[in-house]
Amino acid sequence: MRRCPSLPAILLVVFLVSIQLPAQDKKGARQTAGSAIIWEDPGDIKSKDLFYGPGSKKDEPHGTFKFIKEDKHAHSPKLDVEDENGKTWRAKMGAEAQPEPVATRLLWAVGYFTNENYYLPEMTVTNLPGHLTRGQEFVTAPGHVKSVRLQRHPKHEKKAGTWNWRQNRFLDTREFNGLRVMMALISNWDLKDDNNAIYEDESSREQFYEVTDVGSSFGTPGRRYRDAPSKNNLKEYRKQKFISKITPTYVDFDYPHLPPLLYVFAFPYYSHEIRIRWVGKHIPRQDAKWIGSLLAQLTPEQIHDAFRAGGYSPDKIEAYSAVLQKRIAELNQL
Repeated sequence: MRRCPSLPAILLVVFLVSIQLPAQDKKGARQTAGSAIIWEDPGDIKSKDLFYGPGSKKDEPHGTFKFIKEDKHAHSPKLDVEDENGKTWRAKMGAEAQPEPVATRLLWAVGYFTNENYYLPEMTVTNLPGHLTRGQEFVTAPGHVKSVRLQRHPKHEKKAGTWNWRQNRFLDTREFNGLRVMMALISNWDLKDDNNAIYEDESSREQFYEVTDVGSSFGTPGRRYRDAPSKNNLKEYRKQKFISKITPTYVDFDYPHLPPLLYVFAFPYYSHEIRIRWVGKHIPRQDAKWIGSLLAQLTPEQIHDAFRAGGYSPDKIEAYSAVLQKRIAELNQL
């Protein structure tokens, strides 16, 4: 009697196919960078203000905000609001509100492009609906919302599209590999292509490649059964191994991890998570050390300021900073 293949065997075949197919197009997708930019020389890193970040103090949002609309499609609860100066911000609530401002400041400090991000422990919003579709648990009183990340894009830039981790014009460059290391450094496991954006300067037409959503950081190296414990989780971030393998030519990071096997029933997502694991693997050793040398120029005070910008308590600022500095030291020992 002919035996039917088992479900694990079928899944294994599909997994192997899903891993190999994108690689076949990799060579054809490469192109000269031209006017596209993914990194720029950060200059004097020690002089950067990591509390206010790329937006600086002058762009810091404050005062009372006016409700514009609720974003009902994004994963995290979000609102569009307008500040007293007429600037529009995207307000994000939930587990990503604190880690994202920190992550963007670290990326910006070493030359990568980011949006302006600020954390507010509480904000006042006029015309806020009596009940939000999502995020109602963050409304502490009518017109008052707690633990919010405010983000906006530079006014002179417009979104021109998204970019793909596996197929982009910067593959195999030192700067792109440095970005891969940065994702491992902050443990940002949500590597969907939708979280990557290309912004075009309206005057110069230069295109800037950015990772625009880094809220799933400073927690586990991969998604868990529930999202919240996977992000902004000091205990998990502290116990995670950083570098898993060192060879004379490349390094592997203990990142990203696969989600729980239960997610195999959400097969497109699980397949993507398998295919994206390469981001933390086989990174040229010299490129990992290069980005480590830039990070090493940050002072302990600057790193503290980055976490202070995320609204962390003094104890957590110290603890997170210690883990981050240890990881930076590992890069510089390569």
